[in-house]
Amino acid sequence: MAFTTNAQRNNVRIYGYVIDENNRGVEGASVHFENTSNGTTTNRNGYYDLNISSTDSVSIIYSHLGYETIRHTILPNKQVIQITVVLPILAKELQTVDVTVNRRSTSNMETIDPGKYKLMPNASGSFESLLITFAGVTTNNELSSQYNVRGGNFDENIVYVNGTEIYRPLLIRAGQQEGLSFINPDMVGNVKFSSGGFNAEYGDKMSSVLDVNYKKPKNFEASATIGLLGASAYVGTAGKRFTQMHGVRYKTNRYLLGTLDNKGSYQPNFIDYQTFLTFQVAPKWEVSFLGNFSRNDYLFIPKNRDTKFGTWNQAENLKIYFDGQEKDLFQTIFGSFALNFRPKENMKLGLTASSFHTNENETFDITGEYILQELKMGDVGDVEEGEKLGVGTYHQHGRNRLKATVASLSHTGEFAQSGHTVKWGAGFQRELITDKLREWEWRDSAGYSMPYDPNNGKVDIFYNLTSEQSLDSWRANSYLQDTYRWDTDGALYSVTGGLRAGFWSYNKELIVSPRASVSILPHWDKDFSFRFATGVYYQSPFYKELRDTVSDELGNVLVTLNQNIKSQRSLHFVLGGDYFFRALGRPFKFTTEAYLKLADRITTYSVDNVRIRYSALNDAKAYTTGVDFKLFGELVPGTDSWLNVSLMRSREDIIGDSYEKDGEIIYPSWISRPNETRYNISLLFSDYLPNNPKYQLYLKAIYSDGLPIGPPNSPRYLADAFRLRSYKRVDIGASRAIVNGKDKILDRNWLKRVESMWFNFEIFNLFDFKNENSTFWVSDINGYQHGVPNYLTGRQFNVKLMVAIK
Repeated sequence: MAFTTNAQRNNVRIYGYVIDENNRGVEGASVHFENTSNGTTTNRNGYYDLNISSTDSVSIIYSHLGYETIRHTILPNKQVIQITVVLPILAKELQTVDVTVNRRSTSNMETIDPGKYKLMPNASGSFESLLITFAGVTTNNELSSQYNVRGGNFDENIVYVNGTEIYRPLLIRAGQQEGLSFINPDMVGNVKFSSGGFNAEYGDKMSSVLDVNYKKPKNFEASATIGLLGASAYVGTAGKRFTQMHGVRYKTNRYLLGTLDNKGSYQPNFIDYQTFLTFQVAPKWEVSFLGNFSRNDYLFIPKNRDTKFGTWNQAENLKIYFDGQEKDLFQTIFGSFALNFRPKENMKLGLTASSFHTNENETFDITGEYILQELKMGDVGDVEEGEKLGVGTYHQHGRNRLKATVASLSHTGEFAQSGHTVKWGAGFQRELITDKLREWEWRDSAGYSMPYDPNNGKVDIFYNLTSEQSLDSWRANSYLQDTYRWDTDGALYSVTGGLRAGFWSYNKELIVSPRASVSILPHWDKDFSFRFATGVYYQSPFYKELRDTVSDELGNVLVTLNQNIKSQRSLHFVLGGDYFFRALGRPFKFTTEAYLKLADRITTYSVDNVRIRYSALNDAKAYTTGVDFKLFGELVPGTDSWLNVSLMRSREDIIGDSYEKDGEIIYPSWISRPNETRYNISLLFSDYLPNNPKYQLYLKAIYSDGLPIGPPNSPRYLADAFRLRSYKRVDIGASRAIVNGKDKILDRNWLKRVESMWFNFEIFNLFDFKNENSTFWVSDINGYQHGVPNYLTGRQFNVKLMVAIK
């Protein structure tokens, strides 16, 4: 009689780190099961993750050129096994191989892997939401893709895609009007970012630079995403000489906007198409094209608003009943042709021609009848309506049109030899802008039109603005910079110096911007790096900064362009350092940066939602100082988590401002700038089930200072009389992956091309915090102004399905 036994096969997950004798992760180490093709390579932190199904013991081979090979034998008696391996350097020195794995960078630009954050909860749907991973970046509006960096406003951030500057629509005034930003996350290859002190190769902005390069697919790849907030599709292919990518995105905020206090019919629809094509003409020549078309339709028919605000002892309620609608259209077209030539291995030359055109229409006629009244809070939590504080009507009217075209031609070059990397560039840009603005607002309080002048019996419109302007100008710019790196027994040094120059035909201004930075990477047992950067940074005015307002003899406010305005100027000092270490067997990085920005020729502005109104004058000086802390690492092996803490003070002094009080002249001196966020704390925590990494969780949290605000049409020194409440938000997302070859559902023949599927469930604003982003001011029967908070979105749920096709 013969007996047979069937040994049970166990599915085992083996993960961990490969490190060297100095406790540093070894990138690119080979990890595979002996006598099989089942293997992988470690990432930049030395992390690996493998799965195997086996009935008997198996051996794992760890190897890397220049290190000894290590063999581990394991028994498949557990579902999850963590192994960290130390690879000793070979005793015999290899003359042609550098075995030092140095993850520290001498660049003052930070990098991010966007692929790791596709599952991070994201209410806006825009790529820029990832930027809160960088220290010094704040945002207080989940409906907008805009962000602030170290006290600056949205317009002070420059964005490049494939080396070309990207522009956004100019008339947008509220986050709910925005569609998606230009950057398509499915097409992004690598991302670099700087919060200040960046090199001369980057343009004339005062706060930050975001440098995005689209990838070139190596094989066929495709993906699709669908959820309650929109959908997207992407496909990329690669041949021997030709690569192409195409992406389509659709977004609608209708579901999310339903949580706002302003109730009504929201019909926002955004769609865009992008393509990136490359063709290798010859071994040293390549041409590429990046194209984009976007259309953003926004229709809002308001019905009513009911906002309760104030404190327990002084609670108030504003009710508004609306009539009318707002209908907007923002349409943009962008195209960029690039010719790249590499005559030698150490030289790159490029020529780029690009054009951007935007056609923007904003129309609204909305009437609101409002009631402002007290609320009486009962002892048991009941609420009763109290005395009426104000009853009135207002009518807002707007017919705004703007067209803008920006065309540019630029040359860039790079040459590396003997430790030097020299970069240079020159460009010419033409700008054609026309706008026709007609806005006015009429208010009636308790039957009386406001404002009213009793001296002459004149009734004025509360607010009006008229503009019919055109601008035809050109700019020229150039830069030259050199980076020199040298290594000694004590440290690796890198010094970068550069000079940037620009000229604008409209105000006949020539600006020269010297910049320098130094990085030191000591050869210590502990991994430290230090850097210092300084330079002069200009904010060359664009169209919005030029628009000044004057009143005619009838009280009408007209827009004029200030041809005498100069570029805002800022002197940066940035001192920072990184400490790389391992804790609990996992890699971490602790970063500290302190900065000081001294600015003059400042153009003051006010912020309402995402709309920025400039004074069109160089009427202030300012300073911003602060410190940023960031802890980044793998709290859970193989996943990134981080914690940012920022402290900041940003102040400005209006030149020549004063007021009289009790017969005494008062000079306000330094006041808070509109984007002074005195503190900001943000974190991202990612996790998965150890026994089944297909189940993942992301938690994102933000807690930041409220922005300064003041009554409307008040002097600038009263603009920081109050502050919005602190911005608090927690978003959470949970995902389940279905992977080809590991889940039987994908074994079906018609699903064989599907590489993976992700089901994602998100909760936005988990704790339903009442966040504010602006204030609506109403007058009571005594003429006093009451600031009613405009609340952002409440708790909301979202589901998404993401599919990757191979």
